[in-house]
Amino acid sequence: MAKQLNLFGEEIQQQEQGEKKYSLKVNTPIYEPSGRQVNLLECYDHQKYLRMCHRIDNSNVSEEEKKFLKLAATRHIVFNYERIADYYANASKEMQELMEQSALVIIDFNRAIELGFVQLNEKMRALYEQELDKS
Repeated sequence: MAKQLNLFGEEIQQQEQGEKKYSLKVNTPIYEPSGRQVNLLECYDHQKYLRMCHRIDNSNVSEEEKKFLKLAATRHIVFNYERIADYYANASKEMQELMEQSALVIIDFNRAIELGFVQLNEKMRALYEQELDKS
């Protein structure tokens, strides 16, 4: 059997005949800081974003469209959460609080509920399970 993960990190087991068996086991990724000092530039890769912005800037679309496209292009920025955890461990208290509010790190489950991150995840899970029931 091959193992795959779905959107929620749940394990999907596929049998050789193509039949899928789903497990609702959730494995939350936990990043342990290594103690290493990390430069903020090591926490993300924005090369594709920069290329997209260059193409947008050199296009003939309106300024309003450029602004929209640049906002959309931010989804191409790739974050390295292991390095983010290392950075967080050595950051100022203010930076740590802002990182928590942006969900770059989730330190406390109750705080995640307070900030609305758990609620969003539960809504997404419910929608996902509805789709599973349809198939």
